[in-house]
Amino acid sequence: MEGWERIKFIMEKEGYNKNSFSYAIGMSNNVTITRLINEKRKPSPNTCAKIAQRFPQYNPEWILNGTGNMYRTETGTHIEDPNTATEKAVHQLIARNEGRQIENALFMNVPLIHVRAQCGYLNGYGDKEYIESLPTLPVIVDKTYHGNYRLFEAEGDSMDDGSRHSICDGDIVLGREVQRPLWQYKLHINDWYFIIVHRTEGISIKKIIDHDVEHGIITCHSLNNMFQDYKVPLDEVAELFNLIKIVDRSARL
Repeated sequence: MEGWERIKFIMEKEGYNKNSFSYAIGMSNNVTITRLINEKRKPSPNTCAKIAQRFPQYNPEWILNGTGNMYRTETGTHIEDPNTATEKAVHQLIARNEGRQIENALFMNVPLIHVRAQCGYLNGYGDKEYIESLPTLPVIVDKTYHGNYRLFEAEGDSMDDGSRHSICDGDIVLGREVQRPLWQYKLHINDWYFIIVHRTEGISIKKIIDHDVEHGIITCHSLNNMFQDYKVPLDEVAELFNLIKIVDRSARL
């Protein structure tokens, strides 16, 4: 059984179609799964990690390579505790299949805010119960990160200038929260892009080109030169995140 056939088998056995399966494993659209099955492609380690995280009864080695038992078991009948076994197995699998060792790596499950969920997030970002209800994605990091993390789905092309620095429509990005007490000091605007959660205008990803500390105003800049710079009072901002990295790049053409 080829890799794409194993993915299709899991999808159909668990009662999903390509679209619902994609969302179940935390993908922002069904392009990856559709192409994987229709074009009979080999699944990537990251795709297999998402499937193993969502369906921990399946052996990550079997999902990716077809080796070992289909189900992860200890005695052949008893399924291991997914809260510990899945994270360890997926982490080792990705590190091995990417052909490199990840020293001191950690595996985090981070809440994901899809574009369609952003309105709800504006109302519930301070509600612990709401945050715990959000879907999560597994994220590999190469050192101990302290702080509050979120995954956001990028929308639109304001940060897409066609360069390697672009943030494209549909990308999933990892943000680390900048705690509000730090806003009174000069933000590290030369080190990061920022994810800005505005109380009324929604969520945006921008480069901050100026921080007027005295008046508490930031100037937001888009990489796409069709969009103009604009100023935002920090009093109107609910949350502010450093954009740490792109976790999943959209395959949209």
